[in-house]
Amino acid sequence: MAWVPMSAGLIRLPELLTLVPVSARTVWRWCRARKFPAPVRIGGRAVAWDRAEVDAWIAARKGER
Repeated sequence: MAWVPMSAGLIRLPELLTLVPVSARTVWRWCRARKFPAPVRIGGRAVAWDRAEVDAWIAARKGER
């Protein structure tokens, strides 16, 4: 597995939850259902989300209204 620097635009769950105001459980449920961008493994038990993918997902939701 390749190491991915945090400066690559990755955000951890606490910051993600400020952008997408739902529970962590809902985020994980959406990920399993492929309704939300999948996280990137950055360590043994650590994951982060690509900020650009999350921003695109948010923009798509705004476009649906």
